[in-house]
Amino acid sequence: MRLHRLRVTAFGPFGTTQDIDFDELSAAGLFLLHGPTGAGKTSVLDAVCYALYGSVPGARQGSGQGMTLRSDHAQQGTRTEVCLELTVAGRRLEITRQPPWARPKKRGTGTTTEKAQSWLRESTPEGGWKDLSRSHQEIGEEIAQLLGMSKEQFCQVVLLPQGDFARFLRADAEARGKLLGRLFDTRRFAAVEQRLVEQRRTTAAEVKDGDAALLADAHRMQQAAAEDGREAELPLPDLAPGDPGLATEVLAWAAVARTTARERLTIADGALTAAESAQVAAERRLGDVRELDRLQSRFAEAQERAARLHAREAERRECEQRLERARKAETVAPALALRDAAEAEHRRAAQEETRARGRLPGTFEAAGASGLAAAARKAAEELGGLGSARRAEQRLADIAAERAALDRQERADDEVSQDAAGWLDGWEATRAALQERVESAQEAATHAERLAGRLEPVRTRLDAARRRDRLAQDAAAAQDRALTAREHATSTHEHWLALKEQRLTGIAAELAAHLTDGEPCAVCGATEHPAPARKSAGHVDRGAEEEALSAHRAALESRTAAERELSDVQASLAAATAAARSGETGADESAPGGTEPSVEELAAAVEELRRAHAEARDHASGLHAAREALARAEREYDRRVTGRQEAARRAASRATLREALDREQNALEEELTHARGTTGSVAARAAQLERQAALLTEAADAVRVADETAERLKAADARLADAAFRAGFDTPVAAADALLDDARHRELQHRLDAWRNEEAAVRSVLAEPDTATAAQQPPADLPAAREEAEAAARRLRAAASARDAAARRCAELDRLSARTAAGTRGLAPLRAAHDRVARMAGLAAGTSADNERRMRLESYVLAARLEQVAAAATVRLRRMSSGRYTLVHSDDRTGRGRSGLGLHVVDAWTGRERDTATLSGGETFFASLALALGLADVVTDEAGGVRLDTLFIDEGFGSLDDQTLDEVLDVLDSLRERDRSVGIVSHVADLRRRVHAQLEVVKGRAGSVVRQRGAA
Repeated sequence: MRLHRLRVTAFGPFGTTQDIDFDELSAAGLFLLHGPTGAGKTSVLDAVCYALYGSVPGARQGSGQGMTLRSDHAQQGTRTEVCLELTVAGRRLEITRQPPWARPKKRGTGTTTEKAQSWLRESTPEGGWKDLSRSHQEIGEEIAQLLGMSKEQFCQVVLLPQGDFARFLRADAEARGKLLGRLFDTRRFAAVEQRLVEQRRTTAAEVKDGDAALLADAHRMQQAAAEDGREAELPLPDLAPGDPGLATEVLAWAAVARTTARERLTIADGALTAAESAQVAAERRLGDVRELDRLQSRFAEAQERAARLHAREAERRECEQRLERARKAETVAPALALRDAAEAEHRRAAQEETRARGRLPGTFEAAGASGLAAAARKAAEELGGLGSARRAEQRLADIAAERAALDRQERADDEVSQDAAGWLDGWEATRAALQERVESAQEAATHAERLAGRLEPVRTRLDAARRRDRLAQDAAAAQDRALTAREHATSTHEHWLALKEQRLTGIAAELAAHLTDGEPCAVCGATEHPAPARKSAGHVDRGAEEEALSAHRAALESRTAAERELSDVQASLAAATAAARSGETGADESAPGGTEPSVEELAAAVEELRRAHAEARDHASGLHAAREALARAEREYDRRVTGRQEAARRAASRATLREALDREQNALEEELTHARGTTGSVAARAAQLERQAALLTEAADAVRVADETAERLKAADARLADAAFRAGFDTPVAAADALLDDARHRELQHRLDAWRNEEAAVRSVLAEPDTATAAQQPPADLPAAREEAEAAARRLRAAASARDAAARRCAELDRLSARTAAGTRGLAPLRAAHDRVARMAGLAAGTSADNERRMRLESYVLAARLEQVAAAATVRLRRMSSGRYTLVHSDDRTGRGRSGLGLHVVDAWTGRERDTATLSGGETFFASLALALGLADVVTDEAGGVRLDTLFIDEGFGSLDDQTLDEVLDVLDSLRERDRSVGIVSHVADLRRRVHAQLEVVKGRAGSVVRQRGAA
């Protein structure tokens, strides 16, 4: 990496723009950056770091994303900017960064914050710059990839802070580890340590979880092995999760518990068998006692039933006699039923006759059936003669309805005539107004078409005027480019001619370069060349001349292209000017005297025409509606005229119809006066005759039915008296009293059947041999036998429960034991993995006994890097100390701390090795400088071998004597052998005399400025 140029504006102490040419400073290989305290020497290095990484080292970055980087001396409108041009990995890049800043608002008062901006450009072979990116993230990733270093590594390797390395020499192992860890990025090794610790913690938790599950199963087995709520006889192992041997102890305890449970199951099986035998014997004895008790109770019950039957013997005989009389009376029952039916029928007929006669006039009270029938026929004949009168009465009602309809029609026609007369009175004025509206809309439509024809040309002229103004600007720019191209073509032509003339002047040297001894000269032919011409300084060869010619030809082509572009633009401008002045259809009257109208004038004309056209179009849009309104009015006129004529015709028809209705009504009223009689209407007279005929007919039928039922009742009485005498009854009443209904007969018969069945059943029970034998024995003791059987059953249930509980304990213990064994087998790989991870974690953390030096993994890696740094630093330290000092790495432990990052210095004068903290101030400086340079080499190799051609060393030279200072400067000057340039940041006045290339930072009230002086 080589720095070329740096430009800072309003950055840090620099209130104005400052340019620094590192190429000029680096020409001597060694340059000095000096200035008074606070002038801004470190700000130059901060600007380099900010350009590369977008931030500055340490606390100087501040907060607010770099807003504190802005110079307090800068003008209010000047933006902070840092631009760095450098070469890295063979690519020349330009990085420009602008931090966020609070600029004044363009409108109003106050400020507004603009975001940070970044640009990355790359130099092209043609000499220009190509934009690569404007993204902060992309630029940061690109620079980090090219440099291969983080900001912290860059600040330690390129901007060598000697104070930090002096502290590094005197620091303990922990402080050195922090610095080396940032530089060499050993976070992955620390992550490995942390990962091992996490894995150890995780596997330990998994093992404890497995042990906890085993103990939980053991507690469940202890609860399962407990009998009747008592504690298990064998206590659990006194171990905690994670203790060694826990699984083996739990498995052994489970085996003992299973053996004890099986022994108890065998004892329970024997007890259950004995209880089952005792229960069977008790149940057999209980059955025998129950049978004896049943037979004795059966015999006693039969004796009681026999005594009850004997006590009810008289009641039994009375029931038998009652059933016998009922059986005889059943022969008289049909005659009794027939007489009762005849009597009921006659009673109903007599009641109906009385009711029918009560609704007739008194004149028919003594009339018989035949007289009543004759009167009914007479009323029916009179009713038949009223049909014609009914039709006449209905026609009168229809005539009244027709008259009412004619009156309604007459009123409606009068309203129509009046409405039509009122509307037709204003018809001429209405038609004239509508016609005027149509004509006005037609004129607006014609005007809108004329305006549309005028609007389009003016729009075309407006577009041409706008194109004219734009092309005028393009023509001015093309004129400038053409002028520049002409000047460039002229200068390249002059340059080519000068080179050609210079080449011709030194052509002898060019030809002499091709001479060979013994070969003839191309000019004179001589084979000897005693004094061939030599090329002078600044000799121009054929390649340089051809290159200048090519440049001249390219410039001519550029000039031709620029002139062609200018001609095209001018032609387009002339066409646009002509179009804007006269339009596409000829000259316009709005531009008198041939003057070119402006865009504003044409825009105003377009807007005026557009407004007038819109108004005319809006007015014309009502044409269709106006025509429709006129057509509707004409149709309404025709409809009203026609309606008035139709009303007049209907009035004439109504007069004729009324005269005919009057004549028909008079004739019908004469006919109805005769037919109504004393009633109010024909319908009333007809209803009177209909009711009278119906009542007479009903009464005649009722009298006839009553006479018939009386004859049937008399015959039934005679048949009943004869049937009762033959059945043995004195009177029909006695026979009727002896009859029984079905329910009573069934009841008596059921009682007799029950007595007979009970008597047979009692005799059967008393005759049974077993029952009689049991009656002779002592009374059975059933409660005692039942109590004995229940006790045996309770003992059996207790034995069965005990046996089931023992079986369940065995099954549960077997299940839990199997699960415990499976858990133990599954836990074995976890325990082995935990032991392995724990050993590795202890070894990586330096806490294991196998790690004799208690060196962590990260410290081990850093120790290797420190050993490389010490070796690289020793090369320069020997030169600075005249071969006296050598830096060596030490992995010895210091006190109770860990080892691996010790750093000692070997004194060749004494041959002894001692700590770097014992060096003097000057010795510490050049030792830290050698360490910084060595660290830069190692970090560079670590970053992928990126070449670092520009380095800065900050302070510390004041502690050296003249001889040592010369030696240090010789070492720094030797860096030029690798084409490096080193910048020294120092206050030492003697360095200004020794180092000629200088960059001075001068501070003032208006801010700091830089002064640059080359090596000459």
